[in-house]
Amino acid sequence: MKKKQNPYFNDFIDMVSFSCQAAEHLQAVLKSYNPETLSDQRMAMHNIEHAEDELKHKMMQRLSKEFVTPIDREDIILIANQLDNVTDKIDDILIRMYMYNIKEIRPETLAFSDVILRCCQALQKTVEEFPNFHKSTTLIQNIIGVNTMEEEGDSIYISAVRKLYEEESDPIRVAVWSELFDRLEDCCDACEDVADAMETIVMKNS
Repeated sequence: MKKKQNPYFNDFIDMVSFSCQAAEHLQAVLKSYNPETLSDQRMAMHNIEHAEDELKHKMMQRLSKEFVTPIDREDIILIANQLDNVTDKIDDILIRMYMYNIKEIRPETLAFSDVILRCCQALQKTVEEFPNFHKSTTLIQNIIGVNTMEEEGDSIYISAVRKLYEEESDPIRVAVWSELFDRLEDCCDACEDVADAMETIVMKNS
């Protein structure tokens, strides 16, 4: 149950919950990957992304009419856009896999899906603590936790691309999987972008 607090903070919490849902869905799809059902699974992911978009639009409509906000208006817009970007990046993975007609996945994608989910969960803890940024004793540690997960994603990315170029000779498969690995790594980067923005806002308001 969410605490009673400023509605913008509650909106942030709801938005990161959508990101976690998207990450959970991505992991489930990749664990039991079936190209025959990918179209339906892609639409299920899109529904999560669309629901978050609608929440963000409502937030922006409210923001356009209010003069007093808990943090600067531009910071609310920044966090909202970056949280939306996390889910967009996760959504994009299944879109690309569908577009490129991926028939089977490389094993590294499972490691990626795991770290993306844990990165979103770490971000969720950070967002939930963010309303207390004036007096929080754990927020900075939570931000570091997101950064640590992003670094783990970087490590998986480097190993995955190296292995791809060692094992694969088909230039089309190399090109497709290079891009997919780029976009999987982008999901972790997007989580870190939110955490870094929050850290900047904390410093600005100290």
